[in-house]
Amino acid sequence: MALSDKELKEIAYLARININDELLPSLKGELEKILNLFNKLNSVDTTEIEAMSHPLNLSQPTRPDEITEEDQREKLQETAPSVKSGLFLVPKVIEGDS
Repeated sequence: MALSDKELKEIAYLARININDELLPSLKGELEKILNLFNKLNSVDTTEIEAMSHPLNLSQPTRPDEITEEDQREKLQETAPSVKSGLFLVPKVIEGDS
């Protein structure tokens, strides 16, 4: 897939990277090679292939969703400098319009 200098500069802009004009030919060649590999991958017939979520035939073990620790919120909030409605209040650290 051939790319023009304009297309490469647009890609660089979208990626928020600066490209030195002297490097355009080599970068364009590398990107064209990558795009050609994707074209080869796209040309493979995968209609008979079952989709996989993992390359190995494994299942994710799960455990029961059980509470394993006691609720200590009130005890921990006794020493907090500021609490409201069961929530820790902290100083604002980000400036903004809110």
